[in-house]
Amino acid sequence: MSHAAKAGALGAVSVCAVILSSTAAYAIGDDNVEPPSSGRPSGDASGATLTAAATATGIKVRQVSGGSSGSSHEPLAPVDPNWEPPACWYEPVATSQQLKAAVDRLKKNPNTNLVHVTPTLSWGEELMVDHYEKGTAKTGSGAGYENYNLDKDGRFWRGVINKNREDDPESAVCERTLFWQNSGNLPDDEHAPTPDVLAGYAYDKINVPTTEVEVNPVTKSTVNLPTWVWLDKGTFKEVRVRAELADAGVWAETTAKPVALHLEPGTDDAETRPASGDCKINDDGSIGTPYSKGDSDKTPPCGITYQRASSGRPYELKASITWQISWEGSGGTRGDLPNGTFETTRDMTVQEIQSINR
Repeated sequence: MSHAAKAGALGAVSVCAVILSSTAAYAIGDDNVEPPSSGRPSGDASGATLTAAATATGIKVRQVSGGSSGSSHEPLAPVDPNWEPPACWYEPVATSQQLKAAVDRLKKNPNTNLVHVTPTLSWGEELMVDHYEKGTAKTGSGAGYENYNLDKDGRFWRGVINKNREDDPESAVCERTLFWQNSGNLPDDEHAPTPDVLAGYAYDKINVPTTEVEVNPVTKSTVNLPTWVWLDKGTFKEVRVRAELADAGVWAETTAKPVALHLEPGTDDAETRPASGDCKINDDGSIGTPYSKGDSDKTPPCGITYQRASSGRPYELKASITWQISWEGSGGTRGDLPNGTFETTRDMTVQEIQSINR
């Protein structure tokens, strides 16, 4: 990961670290107001650990184009089975003043623990005072910070776990304790929230239309006569999702563009058109050609010819739409990610008749 990709201005920090007590969870920097439920710790605490809170993130995600992500939309499956979204990354969490205020509350209530020191470790008063106020270095935590770096311009950062990968061992690698980062650029760390990291995070949030292909004949296909398959233009469009970590001045927009339709007839006794089964997208955004009256003797650009009747049990036609994935982000960055696919199925009844009136 290049240093150029890591460059980015830091803005105002959102408050994600919290103080956990027996009565309430308080956001750093606010002595009276509880944080929203989405950022509140949850799950079981054991000793000094609290793992569930580590998934709270300041990254905001929204679908910029391509429709909503409602019930008629579903997530993509990457073509590359080895590709996964980022497991964890670092985010700014508190100013010097906010961290000092949190530790001051610890002093008033020694039974309170500070979560988000790492994704899986909470520190109590003694360790927090020693490391961030007195500047005492702690094993595995690097040099300490005198008086919370109150005379410096920057933020304290923490590790965040991707909620969709919190059971993955890779999610535990962002285990640095709260560390200081001067304002102006991202940490020099392979798990910094660079635009490519946010692009991968956005990919995991893409939902595409659950579009079914059009076929003719609609009810029953016929042995040795072509079944036309197509998707009208406008049936699906590019889907663009934006992920932004405003606190770090970093953003990325990941775009999924439909580029092809792949057909699997559901039986070896069939021929696809083209022979590969890959129907390319047309210049107008459609795939294939709609059937018109009088086309029964023509060969469809996208379709299937079944050579054996379905014998009472329909064949399962699988139609997989390939989506090409690219991204662009802050600092003029851009790149590609593995293609995604979305598969739909359709029952195809094939009758043993050699000619039909279409």
